[in-house]
Amino acid sequence: MAKNIPVYLFTGFLESGKTRMIQEALEDENFNKGEKILLLVCEEGLEEYDPTRFAAPNVTQAVVEREADLTPQFLDRLIKAEGADRLMVEYNGMWQLDTLYAALPRGCYIFQQLLFVDATTALAYNANMRSLMVDKLNDAELVIFNRADGTDKMALHKLVRGISRRARIGYEGESGELEYDEIEDPLPFDKNAPVIAIADGDYALFYRDIAEDMQTYDGKTVKFKGMVARDRALGRKALVIGRHVMTCCEDDIAYQGMVCQFDRDIGLDTGEWAEVTAKVSIEPHKLYGSEGPVLYATDIALSSEPKQPLATFY
Repeated sequence: MAKNIPVYLFTGFLESGKTRMIQEALEDENFNKGEKILLLVCEEGLEEYDPTRFAAPNVTQAVVEREADLTPQFLDRLIKAEGADRLMVEYNGMWQLDTLYAALPRGCYIFQQLLFVDATTALAYNANMRSLMVDKLNDAELVIFNRADGTDKMALHKLVRGISRRARIGYEGESGELEYDEIEDPLPFDKNAPVIAIADGDYALFYRDIAEDMQTYDGKTVKFKGMVARDRALGRKALVIGRHVMTCCEDDIAYQGMVCQFDRDIGLDTGEWAEVTAKVSIEPHKLYGSEGPVLYATDIALSSEPKQPLATFY
């Protein structure tokens, strides 16, 4: 595929408002200025599209009934057949987003990703289908809770912030006006302290924050307890220190650590627990394959395992 194709991705569960939002976007002359648009419908609900109201007659719809049908070959054929300049996707909330990501042909890129949630059922979905909720929240730029009149906005805010600190949050009521979330969300540690001390129960929040907002940690000193992982490629003067983190369920538990450099050989072994104090430098490193937080240790000491070894967001 020679040209780049922006993908507008609309996610959410059935009857969450995706169709209505896409319909309104396609009726907007400022959005649709003549580009050929392929609308990929992966979930058909009660509400249907009305092409007679689209701003331009250049929108083609294609229905995908099965998750297994989403392949690069399938999408490439569709895009070429329609000569599409844009791809809009109404994604099925019960399908994993990795399926779509893997199916996008070369040249396609996610331009915007919005998540729509029925505020009256959001907490129940989160309790009963947590992994699917996490899947949709991870990469969302904006989360819109509709039917939000009279709902507990703090609970909805916490639902989102338990997964993403980057996503903007909006609440839509019967009036149709969007009220943006302005709830302050302070971290449980002081990023401006001379030494940023991370409590045992806050490692998951710390790791996510440093991954999403690296530059604010550059030059700062941090102190936390973690489990050691050795890698021969790092030599004897460096190791990885971190924790196993669970985002939503046991299936997604993963060790999340950072490179830690020393000015001497370190005799710690994989699996041992230690408390480290180190200065953070945001720089390229071979273990990351790109820029990331490299810790330059000023102090480290063996430590006992924390009361809850597995780091979580709750």
